[in-house]
Amino acid sequence: MLPLPSRLFLSSNPPLFHFLPATSVVIPNPKALIPIMSFSSSPAASSFSTYPSKANPREEQDLEEHKLSQVLKYHNQTKHSFNKYARGPHGLDWANQPNPFRRYVSSPLLPLLHYPSLPTEPPLYSSVFLSLPPAKPLSKSTISQFFYDSLALSAWKTTGFSTWSLRVNPSSGNLHPTEAYIIAPPIESLSDSPFVAHYAPKEHGLEVRAEIPSEFFEKFFPRNSFLVGLSSIFWREAWKYGERAFRYCNHDIGHAIAAVAMAAAGLGWDVKLIDGLGFEDLKNLMGLQIFPEFEIPSRPVKGRIPEIEFEHPDCVLLVYPNGVGDFDVDCKKLSSALSEFSKLEWKGKPNSLSKEHICWDIIYRTAEIVKKPLTLGLGFFINPFQKSGLYSESSYKGYTLRKVVRTRRSAVDMDGVTEMSRDTFYQILSHCLPSGCQTGERQKRQQALPFRAFPWDAEVHAALFVHRVIGLPRGLYFLVRNENHFDELKKSMSPDFVWAKPEGCPDDLPLYELYRYNCQQLAKQLSCHQDIASDGCFSLGMLARFEPTLRETNVWMYPCLFWETGALGQLLYLEAHAVGISATGIGCFFDDPVHQLLGLKGSNFQSLYHFTVGGPVLDKRIMSLPAYPGPDLDA
Repeated sequence: MLPLPSRLFLSSNPPLFHFLPATSVVIPNPKALIPIMSFSSSPAASSFSTYPSKANPREEQDLEEHKLSQVLKYHNQTKHSFNKYARGPHGLDWANQPNPFRRYVSSPLLPLLHYPSLPTEPPLYSSVFLSLPPAKPLSKSTISQFFYDSLALSAWKTTGFSTWSLRVNPSSGNLHPTEAYIIAPPIESLSDSPFVAHYAPKEHGLEVRAEIPSEFFEKFFPRNSFLVGLSSIFWREAWKYGERAFRYCNHDIGHAIAAVAMAAAGLGWDVKLIDGLGFEDLKNLMGLQIFPEFEIPSRPVKGRIPEIEFEHPDCVLLVYPNGVGDFDVDCKKLSSALSEFSKLEWKGKPNSLSKEHICWDIIYRTAEIVKKPLTLGLGFFINPFQKSGLYSESSYKGYTLRKVVRTRRSAVDMDGVTEMSRDTFYQILSHCLPSGCQTGERQKRQQALPFRAFPWDAEVHAALFVHRVIGLPRGLYFLVRNENHFDELKKSMSPDFVWAKPEGCPDDLPLYELYRYNCQQLAKQLSCHQDIASDGCFSLGMLARFEPTLRETNVWMYPCLFWETGALGQLLYLEAHAVGISATGIGCFFDDPVHQLLGLKGSNFQSLYHFTVGGPVLDKRIMSLPAYPGPDLDA
């Protein structure tokens, strides 16, 4: 590692983009419809220090409070406000744009099958929310289809002298900080031994990193199951977004989790996050100990810092056959077995992504604080599959699951004229519910697709700006995704909100009208003055139960909240395309002004992600090319 004096220290407050002037936004008073507030920036955290390295039992509570305070400092410091953005680069350093494709040089590459060589036509998109099809056997064909429909390239785009790829899984800024690994038993025509491999999306192949003990899978997991590990390269996102990048990387993990869950569903497979394992277990599992330890500087620095291209292990998902029945995963014994993985012969050297870098130290300090330890006692529960509500089957266009997931695109602009029927709006929101369609039961547990991958109860809600929904008044609405939070939400938000069920709203859809008002200009202002937030059919802010969740569970739930918002965003992407329109995630929004609009104070609830759904404007100057040249060729 280079000594710090040889690097250029960044100023303490560099501009992120062109600063917007301090401004006020007109917030409608539900009673008088007059301006009631103006906004100013919240103070950034003054400093960010690491938490103590050791604690005796008497200091444990103080340690946890200190860690929580540091997470809250990061979150507050990386908020955007009307007169100050979170810190980031002065501009985009195109010469050092990170390579979007990680490769492990000299590791064997196992090519996967390409469409149309895949075995079977997938089910209709809408059908997998009602029941999973019979489980397909584990084979080269099904593994090929699984990755092809979840994490592969979906197209190439070109205009002028620029060419870039798109992927099935969405990414903030199309930067793709997420890397994926498969840990699998022997698979005919792929490997005669259990193995760990990195998925290479450009080649649609598996880079074998290591062979693992033959008894590993039969000892811990059901037959015909495998693991998918996900990791993040923070630098890829920080290159463009600076300190806020840690948020966006975790959005992308959520996108990937939902993409994996949906692709698995098409094959009759179920998915569950193994949350008992800790950070070190995940690092051993994916072979990420190959990266050198990273010494975090005391402030942002610029220079050649190859160490920050490391991969941060985020989570591991168990993919298993639908209908396999109840089973348990002993995380204590599993962790012990994984500790031996460091002794395996790991193959391949990670490629370099950039020549020079900027290290935003607060990202890496926060990542250290929220590292999850091995957590025993959580248990491993398989929730029964719960179907989602079907209110308007005619809203869907009869697309297959593959058609929807592989043609998903992020809209660059919305047309400002496309309208949506009220029934279609209700249908989309029904698939956003975590518990599915359960007559008489409250929304809480995550049992419906794709949210059933998460082991915790739903913590994320949606405040909706309705612009162009036929049969529904324009205004602010709220979708309560965990009804145990209803009283707390109502008490925390503006007392002027009416909390009325909209006309025609199904009884089991916990959607409420807060007030009627044309929110187009308001939605645009709150989403960093972006027209796309006002020109769709509706837009929304995802509101998480925040500080109470971190206190009740632990600070390692901080990234998990973003995962849940990312999964909800991925579902909205798919729903939009399934009904014939489009959607876009919005990471840039003014955090505290959103809270003030809703009447929220403190940190009990925080807005973590924005989204918009509507009719896209297509840029005819951009040409689309196939993701892969042919069924048996690499890109």
